[in-house]
Amino acid sequence: MNKEILGRTLEKKRLTETLYSHRSELVAVYGRRRIGKTYLIREFFNEKIIFSFIGLSDESKTKQIKNFVLKLNEYTNDKFKNETLPTDWLEAFSLLKRHLKTIKETKKKKVIFIDEFPWIDSQKSGFLCAFENFWNDYCTTRTDLIVVICGSAASYMVKKIIRNVKGLSKRITQTIKLMPFTLKETKDFLRYKGIKMEEYELLKLYMSIGGIAEYLEHIQAGESVVATIDRLCFQPGAYLENEYDEVFKSLFDEYSYHQRIMNVLADNRKEGITRNELIEALGISSGGKFSNSLEDLIQSGFILKYEAFKNNKKVVLYRIYDEFCLFHLQFIQKHKGSSWNSLFQHQSYISWCGYVFETICLKHIEPLKKALKCDQIASTNYHWNNQHAQIDLVIDRNDGVITLCELKFYNEEVSFDSTMLKQLRNKENEFRKTTGTKKSIYTCLISTFGIKTNEYSNAILSNSITMNDLFV
Repeated sequence: MNKEILGRTLEKKRLTETLYSHRSELVAVYGRRRIGKTYLIREFFNEKIIFSFIGLSDESKTKQIKNFVLKLNEYTNDKFKNETLPTDWLEAFSLLKRHLKTIKETKKKKVIFIDEFPWIDSQKSGFLCAFENFWNDYCTTRTDLIVVICGSAASYMVKKIIRNVKGLSKRITQTIKLMPFTLKETKDFLRYKGIKMEEYELLKLYMSIGGIAEYLEHIQAGESVVATIDRLCFQPGAYLENEYDEVFKSLFDEYSYHQRIMNVLADNRKEGITRNELIEALGISSGGKFSNSLEDLIQSGFILKYEAFKNNKKVVLYRIYDEFCLFHLQFIQKHKGSSWNSLFQHQSYISWCGYVFETICLKHIEPLKKALKCDQIASTNYHWNNQHAQIDLVIDRNDGVITLCELKFYNEEVSFDSTMLKQLRNKENEFRKTTGTKKSIYTCLISTFGIKTNEYSNAILSNSITMNDLFV
């Protein structure tokens, strides 16, 4: 590793394990576009990579094979330059096998990296079948190879690779789903770039562009978050102006259908909606196309599927999980040509922050549980509501304790009064009455800056967690 790879602790641990195993390893890496998959693999393995190539977007089988051979010649000093271009992928992988056979098998692992794997496997290309043969027929006969296959099309990687029931069935030895940076990783990344930012400002930045590594590369030192968002999203020719459409076009063949689903979810933001409600809003019938598209969006990290209870009945809800997508649909798309310098002061943005703060808390449930000193206790986490009360987050623990979490995004400390005390008491009573639970119930406030302690807060709160706890 030449450059420092910030964060990615679990991913680096898994990749390290492949270097010291007793067998050849087949590693599948997938995740949202621009999240840093290629950077992670190239920088982690670096000089251990003995062959690498990246698929071409929307190109024919012939051009993909030509690209493969050209890269192979780069790694072999034009060893196959004078040979006839292979007519299919079986012949192409045969050239790679011929090259690998000239490299002596040793204890040190050698890495083959195939990036944007789904782009190569176009319809009737025969690529996946040939790759399966390459792995099963040759790679498994050695103990010193690590083959890494990588793709942004998460649904393809899951369905065709990880859940493969044919030649690659149970062949994947490591699966890495690369997620956006957490708040802590985002803070560390910016500090590494020499950018210091207060956590409240960083939180507002995260709400707009998420923890996407490539987006964070464009943050400039000394620039306010408002100015940064305006520059990246709203100024003429802004870097992220067309990013939403480009992301969907690159991942999904019928991307407009996926975007229709996102549009409906953006219009029903607060607590998410059920599958049937989503179908009804789309004006379609349930079928394979809808199910596959919804699963695509979930696997790609754009949508969260999570449990909730309505009137004591368990339901599954869906909501947008990607901060940038939600920000685009709510502000960039609707206010193109406007200035963020004025938009961020509108009430619509202030209300929106409360919703996104809830989503971010769901993403950072482990730091929250650590702050509550229950991270070592198994729990079920869900949203709950009935006709009289709504609870943003319930942490239902296996040790006989239930924590009802009230989430507040304020620009100052929360000041409790008798009205707020009455509301939270009502939530506790409604939850106990409706669920009939015998567990101990505590109420916790999760907010940006905490509370102004007074008689009302002391009467109801067992804990107060601030945004600082999310950065752990």
